[in-house]
Amino acid sequence: MIHHISIPVENPLHVAQVLAELLNGKVAPFPSNPDSYMVIAGDAYGTMIELYPVGTELMPGGFSGPVTFSQNAFTSPFTAVHAAISVPASEEQIAEVGTREGWHTVRCDRGPFQVIEFWIENKLMLELLPAPLATCYLNFMEPENLAQFFAGASIPRPAAVTV
Repeated sequence: MIHHISIPVENPLHVAQVLAELLNGKVAPFPSNPDSYMVIAGDAYGTMIELYPVGTELMPGGFSGPVTFSQNAFTSPFTAVHAAISVPASEEQIAEVGTREGWHTVRCDRGPFQVIEFWIENKLMLELLPAPLATCYLNFMEPENLAQFFAGASIPRPAAVTV
């Protein structure tokens, strides 16, 4: 169970407000990092999305200290980090918000399930799952369905290293 995720964005407050709209959540400042916000869904899972300014990096806080925040002026605008998130918004609402914001939004077939790619600021992808898509995704992720899907699939093994 993933309870929260943090993501870097150009405009943390605006993105927090947009995501709060789709999650029926609330926006609050994130006190540990300046100019950061969090969207709290208020659901039974404690779902939260933290929005940090682009360039924010998390680093270990020394031998026994907590996380520290740093700013990197030379980050790529793109990342492989993404998350699939169930949302109470409908597919139509997601499309309307994407169009309003000018953010690429498209329904995609992932084979055994579908998602809506919601590209925040056209740089960072969230896979949004309104109720019908979430039901299909969760059904696919049932252990017996996964076992059937992966039956006979071979997993590549790393090549032996010779010295």
